[in-house]
Amino acid sequence: MSQFTIYPAIDMKNGKCVRLEQGDFDKETIYGDSPFDVAKGFLEQGAEWIHMVDLDGAKEGKRINAEHILRVVDELSVNVQMGGGIRNKEDAAYYLDRGVDRVIIGSLAISNPELTKELVAEYGSKIAIGLDARDGYVATDGWLTKSDRTAIEVGQYFAEAGVETFIYTDISKDGMMSGPSTDQIVELAKQTGKEVIASGGVRNIEDLISLKKYSDQNVGGAIVGKAIYTKELPLRKALTEVNQ
Repeated sequence: MSQFTIYPAIDMKNGKCVRLEQGDFDKETIYGDSPFDVAKGFLEQGAEWIHMVDLDGAKEGKRINAEHILRVVDELSVNVQMGGGIRNKEDAAYYLDRGVDRVIIGSLAISNPELTKELVAEYGSKIAIGLDARDGYVATDGWLTKSDRTAIEVGQYFAEAGVETFIYTDISKDGMMSGPSTDQIVELAKQTGKEVIASGGVRNIEDLISLKKYSDQNVGGAIVGKAIYTKELPLRKALTEVNQ
């Protein structure tokens, strides 16, 4: 079996660690005042990667919670994958040149595919494409707008351009604790031939184990947020059991 990576998630809004329900900025729960302390806790439980999202940045289209991301990069020995507010080349370079391991391009991939391809040419596997889908179609700008492109169409286009990693979020599942969209995730991995990281819907260790069954079919990991914060999914135990 291939390695399956668990990415505990830190979503930041106003410098705090929050979770939104289905990406709705009016439905937030604050889980911690310090993203750094939350990240440190994840590292102490054995996480090798942390997924950090600048929610304010995603909404406003600029870097807002960068200091919290860079503090984790500078002070903790953990890999950091970040997204939110990447609207141009400078934004991506800002994070990558300061030690972030992987930057997720979302809205920009749809609005400016040529620029996104330039970033992929320059930074290679450090650029991942985030496909946030509703009913199979890609949504952009912090999930507020639905595009006329399907996730698979966009995935195939960027796979041909050299993208190695996709992050697939089913918006209807996010923060709802209803189980991941395994069929869509496996299909995207099959149609692109690239690594797909599942995001949204993971409830418990069983969900992770069932996703890991597809690790030899390019399902490379899962981002887990709410289930960790609500204690439904003990991170240390998950990290041990999923890859034993």
